[in-house]
Amino acid sequence: MDFADFYTGAKDDCLRAVLATVGSRQTAEELVAEAFARAWARWPAVSRHPAPRAWIVRTALNVHVSWWRRRRREVPAPDWIEDPPGHGDPGDGLPDPRLMAALKSLPARQRQVVALRIFLDLDSETTARTLGISAGTVTAHLARATRTLRAHLTAAPAEE
Repeated sequence: MDFADFYTGAKDDCLRAVLATVGSRQTAEELVAEAFARAWARWPAVSRHPAPRAWIVRTALNVHVSWWRRRRREVPAPDWIEDPPGHGDPGDGLPDPRLMAALKSLPARQRQVVALRIFLDLDSETTARTLGISAGTVTAHLARATRTLRAHLTAAPAEE
């Protein structure tokens, strides 16, 4: 597969996965763009990776961590950066605001597991390798995240 075909087929899934993890559409778009640029520079190796989409997402998340580490001493930054009101189109294929609010309530590692297992539809083994954790830990994080998301999403309509 050539890079153009990969990019066309993977960009939306990768953006959704990173957005679910970082919470800000603008930040997610920048991170995914950087990850795809790095993938292109290393395309012969990345194309042979067992899960190139996971490579993109992991690279985007690593870029985010690196960015945060460099700037944490410069300006205090919140863990979750909100998009401005009215940002995004409901028909853009990205998760709805209720789901994003529910994801925001999860710890970072659970958000990462949800992003890879649900948004990218990776198996537990691939998710575990991508995050550097065991498959059992992936399963545990996914179960906890699912329980929390279910409680948050079923409680939300009653509060409105």
